[in-house]
Amino acid sequence: MFPIRDHNPSERTPYVTICLIIINIVMFVLTTPWLVGMTGLWEQLALYPVAVVNGYNLWGLFSHMFLHAGILHIAGNMLFLWVFGDNLEDQMGHVGFLIFYLLSGLAAAAAQIASNPLDGIPMVGASGAIAGVMGGYLLLFPKARVDVLALIIIFIKIFTIPAWVMLGLWFLFQIFGSFSLFGGDNVAYWAHAGGFVAGAIFALPIFFRLGGLAYWSRTHGRPPHPAVSYSRSRIPQVRR
Repeated sequence: MFPIRDHNPSERTPYVTICLIIINIVMFVLTTPWLVGMTGLWEQLALYPVAVVNGYNLWGLFSHMFLHAGILHIAGNMLFLWVFGDNLEDQMGHVGFLIFYLLSGLAAAAAQIASNPLDGIPMVGASGAIAGVMGGYLLLFPKARVDVLALIIIFIKIFTIPAWVMLGLWFLFQIFGSFSLFGGDNVAYWAHAGGFVAGAIFALPIFFRLGGLAYWSRTHGRPPHPAVSYSRSRIPQVRR
């Protein structure tokens, strides 16, 4: 399942979310072999767990968040960031959201390093930080309506489900993957799971400032502004 939109766009322009997407796209263009081709920059800025453990290339803890290993990798990450980032930025403020995002990415990197500190394979991608965004979103807006695109063999279907269902299933998949049930796919499952949990924890101060359980009761677990309804199709139905 892939989230394609939620039904609660933010009321303010999510400048930080937009800037993060732009920076990631620019870095992808610069470091991709079949585009600009600055692959040496990619190698220098990636995160190498064994190097960090030994005190080298520490900048990789942050710089890896802006690198991606392929067009599907960056497209998926930026889609998730766009869907879930705007409402969180709306509640945290621009600066607060940026700090939250970077701390979530750092926590995700720490979780991946802890799982295999002697790993020399480079780790790249914004997915750990974005997992933190998803964890924070789950805490603040568990009942927000999210449209997901489901691929079932050859059929494509769009469903509207509560955020807690989509994000909960995604988190469980990362936990299962962390224990190598889907091993061999070079996915940093521990970074995803660690970033998700860290994001939920980092969002707790905002949650309590907004009123905690009273905030859920007041907003019914959704972003605190009117929802948007999307039409399923622009094609008119013709009866026989």
